[in-house]
Amino acid sequence: MSDDDRIFKALADANRRKLLDRLFAENGQTLGDLCARMKMSRQAVSQHLTVLEAASLVTTVRRGREKLHYLNPVPIQDLYERWIKKYEHKRLSALSHLKHALEGEGNE
Repeated sequence: MSDDDRIFKALADANRRKLLDRLFAENGQTLGDLCARMKMSRQAVSQHLTVLEAASLVTTVRRGREKLHYLNPVPIQDLYERWIKKYEHKRLSALSHLKHALEGEGNE
């Protein structure tokens, strides 16, 4: 499996995206911290973290008996550079504005 495939697989799950959001909000959390905020079992959070670590989206550092989890945004930036940025910004922006205008957003 390629690095891109691992990242897309990791990002495909809503719970894993929530874990990344939690780490973005407060980096350096323990498994217990993440479990308390995610309302998921310890085993489920641990399994999701394993997938995120395999995709290099999360890194860990040991501090005594604790294992702290940190968000690594570099793979997401790499995906942006490779898969999103190459599309013309002006055209996508124009389509977005048209979509919002047709849906009546911003006309309230």
